[in-house]
Amino acid sequence: MENIALVVGSTGITGSNLAQELISKGWVTYGLARNPNNDIPGLRTIKADLLDEQNLSIALENIAPTHVFFNTWMRNDTEEENIRINSSLVRNLLNVLSPKRSVQHVALVTGLKHYLGPFEAYAKKGTLPETPLREEQPRLEYPNFYYAQEDVVYEASKRDHFTWSIHRPHTVIGYAIGNLMNMGITLAVYATICKETGSKFIWPGSEAQWNGLSDVTDAKVLAKQLIWASTTEAAKNEAYNVTNGDIFRWKWLWQKIADHFNIEAEGFDKSIRPLENVLNGKEQVWKSIAERYELKEADLSKLSSAWHTDLDLGRPIEVMTDMSKSRKAGFAVFESTEDSFLNLFEKLRLEKIIP
Repeated sequence: MENIALVVGSTGITGSNLAQELISKGWVTYGLARNPNNDIPGLRTIKADLLDEQNLSIALENIAPTHVFFNTWMRNDTEEENIRINSSLVRNLLNVLSPKRSVQHVALVTGLKHYLGPFEAYAKKGTLPETPLREEQPRLEYPNFYYAQEDVVYEASKRDHFTWSIHRPHTVIGYAIGNLMNMGITLAVYATICKETGSKFIWPGSEAQWNGLSDVTDAKVLAKQLIWASTTEAAKNEAYNVTNGDIFRWKWLWQKIADHFNIEAEGFDKSIRPLENVLNGKEQVWKSIAERYELKEADLSKLSSAWHTDLDLGRPIEVMTDMSKSRKAGFAVFESTEDSFLNLFEKLRLEKIIP
């Protein structure tokens, strides 16, 4: 039977990289988004609103996917609203697809907030989780929209008899423009501004993150795990952490990034210095840089997501994840984190996003 993929959130870091990987493997691949783009050769785009079941029904009328990859969410003011809205996104889609009886597997991408708590809590309530983070660690006691999304998938799986997989990446590094959670591009933009203004590349995060061990997830590694779990019988109906497979300290990687841009790095110095404060008011600086080098995007807000980078780098503990579960099951993909960042920077130059 032909594999027909529906990539939900196909314009983001996870979704766009997954779509390219699926197409390269010969899958018929549909990309669903509120504002889809046609930048990926071979991707069949679908414009739809996940909060509107009628709109979804019309958009998907003639499409019967065998595999659904859910890679999107909507940020709201409270976690209660996050739960209501983001569980609805998943529920509405699976309800619309249910009568087709075509879906064999649903893969849901969440993240390490499963262990750390939602953004406003981020390891601040109760006991800090033990690291490395492992899939068998229990859910936290306070509200988390990841749990709500998982529960929707579990319920629909029982109803429609498809298999599922849950994927929990750390910070995702990869190419995508206009994404709300994009540390790689945010740091590239920050480094570019430092170079152009002669400023130091100042570490914005905590002492624990600066000195502690960490890991990240290359978007291409995540894409490969998503496909592996959806097509490997023994891997189905499980939750998996997913990272590059190496570990590092930010005080080492920060210098590597600074050296790449030929700028001066400055490490942790007694307190957190949020990047959001540093980049606030730099819109005109970036616009001038974009005009000088004829870059594609002159709007800083469409490239930088400093708030998300600050949340990741400001954590009060070192954060690394255990990959033993998927390794034992046969997933052996590895990527160097230094290469993840440096390859992204070269891609950004090639695409005229940074000079």
